[in-house]
Amino acid sequence: MSLKVFDLQCEHSHVFEGWFASADAYESQKSRGLLSCPVCSSTNVNRKVSAARLNVGHLKRERLEGPVNGAATQQVKGASGNSAALQEPSGADLARVQAEVIRHLRKVLSETENVGSSFAQESRRIHYGDAEARPIRGTATLEERAELADEGIAVSVIPDFLDDDRLQ
Repeated sequence: MSLKVFDLQCEHSHVFEGWFASADAYESQKSRGLLSCPVCSSTNVNRKVSAARLNVGHLKRERLEGPVNGAATQQVKGASGNSAALQEPSGADLARVQAEVIRHLRKVLSETENVGSSFAQESRRIHYGDAEARPIRGTATLEERAELADEGIAVSVIPDFLDDDRLQ
């Protein structure tokens, strides 16, 4: 199965990728309100115009080899002059990589201290040296996040699907 990768953008101009089985699958998920921005969780998400993918491999001097397990391969020469075949990852391979990245992000988050609604205050305390430096997470309003940014305190929004504490 070939996945469709679309560039998506939320109403706050956050750009991210979405992987779909087809253009119809994207439209279906959008119409049911299932798409959300991984940065701010906005569900007002639209597909960005992107360049068409052109398959011009046949125009290259070094020809593509025949398919191996349904994936294209290309012969390349390494620094030593030896040839090696590069194999294009399958949709299943890409899905496994995406799942592994999400598992890793969840692990990183599990190693942070959840300070809840005290996030803005605790971030300031850490930034100004009034509290021990440590990785924290919590909740902050849009206004609090803007104030932290004005003070030079970098914070990131964690999408709900990565924070197991918020899912419970």
